Amino acid sequence: MSDVLVRVSGSCGRITLNRPRALNALTLEMVNIMHTALMTWANDVSIQFVLVDGAGERGLCAGGDIRAMYNAVIADRRELATDFFRNEYRLNYLISRYTKPYVVLMDGIVMGGGIGISAHASHRIVTERSELAMPETAIGFVPDVGGTHLLGTAPDELGTYLALTGSRIGAADAIFCRLADTVVLSGDLLILTSHLEKCENLIAVDEAIRAYTTQLPRGMTVEQRAWISKCFAADTVEEILLALAQGANPEAKDALRELEKKSPTALKVTLAALRNARSFNDLASCLQQEYRLAQACLREHDFLEGVRSAIIDRDRRPRWRPDRVDGVTEEAVQRYFAESGMGDLDLTF
Repeated sequence: MSDVLVRVSGSCGRITLNRPRALNALTLEMVNIMHTALMTWANDVSIQFVLVDGAGERGLCAGGDIRAMYNAVIADRRELATDFFRNEYRLNYLISRYTKPYVVLMDGIVMGGGIGISAHASHRIVTERSELAMPETAIGFVPDVGGTHLLGTAPDELGTYLALTGSRIGAADAIFCRLADTVVLSGDLLILTSHLEKCENLIAVDEAIRAYTTQLPRGMTVEQRAWISKCFAADTVEEILLALAQGANPEAKDALRELEKKSPTALKVTLAALRNARSFNDLASCLQQEYRLAQACLREHDFLEGVRSAIIDRDRRPRWRPDRVDGVTEEAVQRYFAESGMGDLDLTF
């Protein structure tokens, strides 16, 4: 059976990620299938909207298949990993500019590449079970799939906090951080899906979603945005660490401990990318930047080491190079942003 189920139900184009044992982690083939389906339906007048979900009970998508990328680089087939990032980012951009309603059910785990196929959508539905995160700094990588745009433009410094720490947030926080729009209880998703499949136009889609919309208690970002915004406002990671160390609340100390586990290089590159994203203020420019960063990560030590530690050997003891933030030079950071020789990302369709 295919890792992506594509079918049509009335006026609805249905896409279901179908690797539940891998928490629907994206492969190059899955990305290509999604892209082909969306392009086909964009020109099909009988299809009025698209509905995307994930198979299994655990979540929509845990991200890209980083084990496959690791294996490609180890086997000296880095071009396979580059192809994945290129096609994935093109898919993200297509979703952001899709001419028909794109409804996505962000139930359960939604991380990394899962954010890319959902947070750029026109209709983003979360549930009380939703857990969203961009945890890339833990594996020596940087937030991608348009994550620098999404987090770089989140309220205050909440996006900076989420990008650097990789913290998970629930439905209320996802809406507050502009990563989602609507909350529907997970127990109502099956009947909502059934209703959506019978919709024939955008008005009916909106009415169906509105009928099942609920409210959840506000999340931690509203309660803690003051100290987060203060500590993560700096333009250097060193200053952020110092502000957290001087913070009086236990949450700041928790954030400090989290940052101390991450790749120092990834932290510095991520912060620079986020600040750049604010000046770009458009998704296309951020994806171009992320494409360069992804290729750089494939060449550098920390990404392979991070994946080895977290996924391959699972010892959770990465040996970062360098292993301290103050050992990461500005020259080393800027090397990630340099032209790779692979060309820019083609975002035309």
